[in-house]
Parts: sequence; C-alpha cells; structure tokens
Amino acid sequence: MEALEETEEVEQTPEDANSLNISDFLDDLEVDVTGEEASVPSDVPGFDWSSIDTSHLPSSYKTNSRQEKELLQLADHFLEQYTHLCPDRKPLFVHPVNECGVQKFVSTTLRPTLLPFPELYYWSGCASFVCDYLVMEPLKCPITLPSSLYSPTTILRYQRGNCFDFTVLLCSLLIGAGYDAYCVHGYATLEMCSLDQTQEVCPLLRKPPEVPEEEDPNKYRIKYTLEPQSKFELQQKAKKEEEIEPEQEEEKEEEVVTEVEKPKRDPLHGLRVHAWVLVLSGKRKVPETFFINPFTGNHHSTTDECFLGIESIWNHRNYWVNMQDCRQGCKDLSFDLSDSICWEIMFSESNEPSQLPTESPKKDTDDMEKGEIDMSFEMPLSWVARIKVSYREYENPFSQGKKVILYNKAKLEKWAAYANGDGLVERVTVYADSDCTEEVEVKEWFKHREDLLYMREVNKQTQLITDYFRPGHPLLLKAHSYTSLEPETGHTVEYYHTARVDGLWKRFENATEMTEYFVGREDFLHMRHIELGERDKNVQMAGIGTDANPRPIVQIKEYFHRNPEKPADEDIEERIFMVIDDIIQLTYHLELHDTIASKVVFCRVIGREKREDEIFLSRENSVTYQPWSSEKHKNMLHLYNLLWELRAEQKLLKQQVRDSEAEMLNILTVREDEEANIKLSVSMYNAAKRGQQHEA
Repeated sequence: MEALEETEEVEQTPEDANSLNISDFLDDLEVDVTGEEASVPSDVPGFDWSSIDTSHLPSSYKTNSRQEKELLQLADHFLEQYTHLCPDRKPLFVHPVNECGVQKFVSTTLRPTLLPFPELYYWSGCASFVCDYLVMEPLKCPITLPSSLYSPTTILRYQRGNCFDFTVLLCSLLIGAGYDAYCVHGYATLEMCSLDQTQEVCPLLRKPPEVPEEEDPNKYRIKYTLEPQSKFELQQKAKKEEEIEPEQEEEKEEEVVTEVEKPKRDPLHGLRVHAWVLVLSGKRKVPETFFINPFTGNHHSTTDECFLGIESIWNHRNYWVNMQDCRQGCKDLSFDLSDSICWEIMFSESNEPSQLPTESPKKDTDDMEKGEIDMSFEMPLSWVARIKVSYREYENPFSQGKKVILYNKAKLEKWAAYANGDGLVERVTVYADSDCTEEVEVKEWFKHREDLLYMREVNKQTQLITDYFRPGHPLLLKAHSYTSLEPETGHTVEYYHTARVDGLWKRFENATEMTEYFVGREDFLHMRHIELGERDKNVQMAGIGTDANPRPIVQIKEYFHRNPEKPADEDIEERIFMVIDDIIQLTYHLELHDTIASKVVFCRVIGREKREDEIFLSRENSVTYQPWSSEKHKNMLHLYNLLWELRAEQKLLKQQVRDSEAEMLNILTVREDEEANIKLSVSMYNAAKRGQQHEA
C-alpha cells in the first residue's frame, strides 16, 4: 500500500499529491544516484533499450501460449474487481510487456535457477553477485511503475536494469537455491531508491557489538576517598558554565548550518516506487523473515524504516495483494500469506471462495454459484530461457572493470579477481571529512597471492603499514607492522605460534630494543625484553656489514608465569641479565600470603679481571633476600651452583638474541622480494585462467 505522508509537514491531501504535474515536478527534483555514478562509465551517458537485438530470442519471448493467454485474462478480471473494490489504491504491477513488446504475467518472468557456483547456494552470495554484476538504472519516473519488465537473460546479457529487473533476477536465483523468496512491489525512501549510501557506514568498517564487561566480583575492595573540594567554588564554576553554554550553543548552531547543510525533506516521500526481495522464514533454516535490497545486496529487518509500504508480492507460483495499512511503513505488517484478511491471493491454492472472485471466460459461470467459483489455477511454466552464467562472467562481474561505492566519510572500490597484478580485489579509504579530501586510513583486501597476504592496513597519518597473512606462509607469518622494510626501523611481527617450536607469537624490534612474547611454553616463559646498544662507529666507517658488526647486548629481561609444581621461593618470576655491567638479578614469585618477593643478585667483583670460564663468588658480590626459603637455599654452595647455571643460560640467551636478529633480517629480505615479485596462484580447476597464464 502507499505510505501516507505526514499532514503536518505538507499541507495537501493524497488526492492533491496524485494530481501533481509529474513532468514539471521532476524538472525541479534532483535525484542523486550515487551508485549509478559509480557504475556507469562517463563515455556511455545512457543505454538505449529500444536498440537491443531481439531476433535471436526464442519464440516464447515473442508469443503467448494458450495457457498464458488464459492467465492474462484471469489477471485482467482480477484487476477489474480490485479497482472496483479499492478505487483509491495505486495500480498493481501484474503484466508488463517484455523486451519483445509482449505482455507477460510477472510470475512467469521468474525462472528459478541454481547456478553451479558454491557461493550462489546462499542468499548472501546471490545478492552480492546480482548487485555487483548489474549496473543500476533509476526508474524513468520515480513515482510510477515501469511499463516493461525484461527477462533475466536479457538483463544478464546487458548487465543493467532497474530495481524490478534486479529483484526478478535475484528472486530467481534464491528460489532456485531453495529459499522461500518473493518479489516485492512497494515504496521506499529516496536514499534506497537512488542507491545513495553517503549517509551510511561502510559495512567493512562496522565494529562488532561490544560485549558488556562483567562486574568486579570483589564487592569489599577498598574505596579511596576523593580529594576534598569546596562547594562554594563548585557553585561559582557551575554558574560560569551556565553563562557560557548558551553562547557556545549559538556558535555551534551557526557552524553546523554553514558547514553541513541539513538534508531537505523529500517532496516525494512515500510515493517513490521500489522493488526488493522478501525471504520468509522456514525453508533453508531461515530463522526470521527479512528483506534484501537488490541494489546493495544487504539484508534488512522487516521493521526497517527505509521501507515505507508494500502493494503486492509474487513468486513463480502466485500473486498476493497487501490489504494491510502501511501508514507506519512495514513495521506492523504480517507476512502470513495464508491469512486472507492481510493478503488477497490472486489464484487460490484451494477451492475456498475468494474475496475478489475471478472467472475464467472458458467456463460456464451459470453452473457455479456466485461467490463459490473454483479459483484453483496452475501457473504456466516460465517463458524465460535457462539462465546461464559462465565461469569467466562470474569471476569478472564488473562490466566497467571496477565498482566504486561512496559511504559516509569512506569510499569502497571493488575489482574482479586477477584484474590487478597484485591480487587487489577491494579497497576502503577512510576520510576525516565528509567531502572525502583528507585520507585517514586505507584498507586493502587481496586474493590468490602466493605469499598468502590477504589484507593490508595503512595509517595515512603515521604511515604505519600492517600486513595480514593466511596460515601456511613459509616463515609462519600472521601479521607484520612496519613503516619501512629497512631493518631496525621498527617492526612488529606476529606468528602462528602453534606451528613454532618455541611458542613465539609476537616480536617487536627497533634500533635499540627487541621484545618477544611467548605462549604455551613448558618453562612458563611469556616475555623476553632485550636492550641493544649502538654499533661501533669506527667499524661502521670501515664499511663492514651489520653481520660482522652486531649491536652490543646491554640487558636481557625474562618474565615467567607461575609454575604450580614449584614452591614460590624457587619459581623465578623475573630474570635480568645486565650483560655489560655483569649483573644477574632474580625475582621470585609470591605465595598468596606473602608481601615481599625473594630476590637474588649476583654482582661483578670490582678490581678483578673477568674470565670466561671462571666464577668468583663471595659474600661481597652476592646479595640474597629470601625470607620465606629454607636454610639450604641460603648457603654459598647453592648460590654457586645457581650462578653456574645462570652463566650457561646467559650464553645461550646471547645466541638466541643473535638468531632472532638474523630471523628478522631474513623476514625483511623475503618480504621485500615477495613485494617486488608478486605472484598469483591459479586453481587447478580454472582451465581458462591456466590457459591464459600458459600463453603469457
């Protein structure tokens, strides 16, 4: 039904709105079709549908069978009864002409088809294919129905159409995939009818809903008192703010008016004709009924305010007219099609009498009682030829090479697979302003890359680049953040730690430090921090490479989780090796009742030369504080053995640090080579693409 306009804002009756001079009114109406600008190339201003070649089309396109003629007569009689009982309703979309100028019933224009692509077995894949493959064309008049409805095969051939063409093609694919889908003729907002998404958030930038944090179970924690404040000073401050607030609000209002123009109310609100898809719950385990906007491929709730009313719906078997009030849009509509009060069915699926009796001209009406006419009718088969989409067409859905969609402070670009040499298929550019002049962030998605790179984020303000990899990279990379591929310029690398022996999942390195994070290690190590010094400048000036002139290791810190199998005073929590100062410091874990941790410090003996295989231990160069340990842990022999173990550990740690530096250098070298020589993988089942690759 037609969505009613608010009488408070527009002082005219619906009858006056229907009597508007449409041609004069549309001259002043500016329809901003963002999607059309993005899809239609500049060198093709418009497409002339009257010039298409129909000579090759089958005979079913050009003529009607006996059953189709009978169907059209039944539909005409239904329309007569409908206009007689509902004279204030808008005309229904029942039997427009096709591309050959022949009237066809809308249900027979649907051709249920299941295409041989796994993604098209699901509604999301069908919707995204249709909105990407076709170019949107607005209706010639936004408040009247189109005079024609072309077959899905013709729409696929020329890759363009209006909202009804989009809907019929999408509904054909959904019914073929097993969904309980219907085409909808109704009314929608200007933004939805014109594919204007400049006020919406880009779907790729929407954050998942935040999970509420659980409350702190400790109800009896100490509450610290706040600093004392003067009530008089607070009152004076509040008075000043009250005086300043009105002035600031006026200034803000002026700025808002000057900077951002308020969106004007659409004069055709509630009158704009639109078509979309309705998917009922039940089949294919659909839990809840929903709408699909064919222009965007997005699903919407049936209570979405963008949908302002429904006139009728149809599938490949029948046609239903909505008899419910749509003054509140589609919020309160019932989609129980078996309810004859809410939905008037055109061809009864049983012998129950209909509210709008339809008679067949070939039946003798005298033999039937009035109001008890047999309404059962078998819908003819679709006159449309089989819908076919080749693998090449499916892999390259964009007729103009790429598709651009403008969102609120964002721009989305899409390419077909293998269209770009680097495998780029999607790019989202985030802007700081609504005019899209200042770039803030760029996100890119890739496919079929041999280096398994699938996403890249670029922060335009900090120039920080983050690459994300799928599992299977030779270096086990998961993510890599950097500003330059030059070594020692600040790199953060994440690994698939389950595939590594050492459990390393993250490493950060710059010119002065390196930090490594571990997961699931048997020794309970979870972090290692290394401080590095500057290289010898004299050796650097001599031209010797970084391998022969490594950075000196200043300090190594290791942090361990609690090992429940050890006593706390024997379980090390922090281990510090001050390599240059020759100091080793140990800090142990705390028990639940402890307040001060046990510590052991080994210092260098002043005035004594250091020898590699010699350990000198005395009361002067060892400091212990172990109040909770037993006496055997405090004697010198125990400390001597501990120091021997720590010296050996320090030697191994030095080598591990050098190995980590070499691994980082190798990663940068490999990544630099991968970016310089990007290779795309081709599936063994893609014979066409393999043939092109072989020829190249």
